[in-house]
Amino acid sequence: MIQSITKPTLVIDKAKCLNNIKRMSDKAKRSAVKFRPHFKTHQSAEIGNWFKDFGVKSITVSSVSMAKYFSQNGWNDITIAFPVNILEINEINELAWTGRDPSLQINLLVISRETLTFLNKNLKSKTGIFIKINTGYNRTGIVAEDTDELDKITDDLRNSKMMIFKGFLTHAGHTYNAQSKEEVIEIHEETKQQLLDLKKRYISVFEKIEISVGDTPSCSIATDFTDLDEIRPGNFIYYDVMQYNIGSCKMDNIAAAVACPIVGKDRSKNEIFIYGGAIHLSTEYLLFEEGLKHYGLIVRFNGNKRTGPIPNTYVARLSQEHGIIKTTPEHFDSFNVGDIIGVLPVHSCLTANLMRGNYMISDE
Repeated sequence: MIQSITKPTLVIDKAKCLNNIKRMSDKAKRSAVKFRPHFKTHQSAEIGNWFKDFGVKSITVSSVSMAKYFSQNGWNDITIAFPVNILEINEINELAWTGRDPSLQINLLVISRETLTFLNKNLKSKTGIFIKINTGYNRTGIVAEDTDELDKITDDLRNSKMMIFKGFLTHAGHTYNAQSKEEVIEIHEETKQQLLDLKKRYISVFEKIEISVGDTPSCSIATDFTDLDEIRPGNFIYYDVMQYNIGSCKMDNIAAAVACPIVGKDRSKNEIFIYGGAIHLSTEYLLFEEGLKHYGLIVRFNGNKRTGPIPNTYVARLSQEHGIIKTTPEHFDSFNVGDIIGVLPVHSCLTANLMRGNYMISDE
């Protein structure tokens, strides 16, 4: 199968994916929390179906169009974990129309009263609403300490007939910058406490407040999910070199690699040129200890199986279509023009999105 590749192709190791799903599913069961995986990493109906074998019935997506896609492929409990774009209200109403499926549950994410006012006037079906809380990532959301604003928003929700308040949702994305497992756990505990304080504040008004957390490092490393209601990791399905560096996974858990043809070599610089650039791998990079950038680690394929990373060999530079691999004299001659090598991505979510529609699944 690998031998048939002629251009950059995302190769998914099914066995590794299934092991990753099982491990996270088992953790959720042990912790008595709902497992609502984020499907933005794989964006595939086929891969999404693998989760059903582990009892998963609820999912997370990052757009209305993605929610529509998975709704058409058998999923009817979907949280769109991106702030509502009011310009998509027609698409939202079409998606959330319960006349099509009475069991359908669509949850939206809000970060302002302005959006709530619009939804209250324009929603045509009862829809779940999560309030996005900023617990330190500082991307979007209402800071947990801004209880004046949260009081107003929850009052609006209490008086709405179309919006059903589900609870508080956050993505502690600052764990991706953590330098150790201990730092990830510290962020997780701080995040959890902020959300539980909010739940305590509003539980007398809303009896079924849910607390939803979602970053892969916390969900992979932490073990204490006491009093939380659901976890929404997504990157864990594939993992990547960034997650390995953080300590979220082992190298053998990384389930995705971009297979790239070698198109040239430069012995004077110990460089290998591949068909595989920024439009395939993304421009995310990591730093080695000595400060050198790299855009992915290099592996070989033995049949459809993958080797471990080749020592001192990495993607050093990218342009749109080109990738330049740095290696050592020891390994240089083992690369040949026309060979297919694999790049373990720095961030699999971005790489998978770029390679969407151009992937193959290895079952062996």
